[in-house]
Amino acid sequence: MMIRSRAPLRLGLAGGASDVSPFCDRYGGYVLNATIDAYACCHLEPTSSGHVEFIALDREKNFSARAADRFPLENPLPLHAAIYNRVVKEFNGGKPLSLKLSTFSDAPVGSGLGASSTLVVAMLRAYAEWLKLPLGEYDLARLAFDIERTDAGLLGGRQDQYAAAFGGFNFMEFYADERVIVNPLRIRNSIAHELESSMVLYYTGVSRESAGVIQEQKTRVEQMDESAIAATMELKQDALAMKEALLKSNIREIARVLGRSWEAKKKLASSITSPAIEQAYQAAMQAGAYSGRISGAGGGGFIIFMCDPAQRYAVIKSLKACGGQILPFHFSEHGAHAWSASP
Repeated sequence: MMIRSRAPLRLGLAGGASDVSPFCDRYGGYVLNATIDAYACCHLEPTSSGHVEFIALDREKNFSARAADRFPLENPLPLHAAIYNRVVKEFNGGKPLSLKLSTFSDAPVGSGLGASSTLVVAMLRAYAEWLKLPLGEYDLARLAFDIERTDAGLLGGRQDQYAAAFGGFNFMEFYADERVIVNPLRIRNSIAHELESSMVLYYTGVSRESAGVIQEQKTRVEQMDESAIAATMELKQDALAMKEALLKSNIREIARVLGRSWEAKKKLASSITSPAIEQAYQAAMQAGAYSGRISGAGGGGFIIFMCDPAQRYAVIKSLKACGGQILPFHFSEHGAHAWSASP
């Protein structure tokens, strides 16, 4: 038997950074995101070999060992090991599992599309299918967050895990004590199609570690830095404005909020933008783009640009001249899922 799973990557449209502690614990956070047809994928093959093998196909890394109840995280694939450890402890009575697990993602870690967190959700979904675990979307996302942030000790927000688990357009609320409310939005097909026609997703070619950017944001909020708190409040309110614009099918307002959020986001940390990002931004604007903003923590990864569909080709041409890549995409309605297949 082979278990396959996949979870969708997401575009952060508004509110990102307000889902990061301690801001959301103190003030509450709002995020609006949407999943796309790019995925983190997992293949899980139960074996009788008495061994465990983890393979990250896209990163050309692997880890193998005799099956045990726990593996140290000081190995080439710490997230794979952290998930295995938690599943064995909580759902298999501490008994080792024998398996071969392979993963890959349609976007690199550090792309700003939530790739690492989405991969955690995809792996957990595969284990849940194999072991018949009763994990709903909230359970899956919360467990993925806990493994990544607590067990593996990786910095980050909360939106990625919930986007991957639920799929579609979602307005999310984040509060103290890990209380999360996901509000799926009913977006008309016409507005989704118009958004796809009006958006250009540009990869800067720079894959960055988000931890440094997020650590600076956290530190400034912890120190009650007024400018950082005010900027995050702006981002939080932009999520509300983006929700209203989406539900009212107002493309120009969506573009305006996107651009306004980018200006607020740059106030959070010194490394959010760079000369290469600013060059691409200016090139797109000169070609007719309405606005743009980084998807994710910043410092590199993907930039979302908004433009008139009639100007889309000109914007794409100008961005290609900057040396990056364009990622064609469509919005995806479905969250993480898994299925059995013949090996």
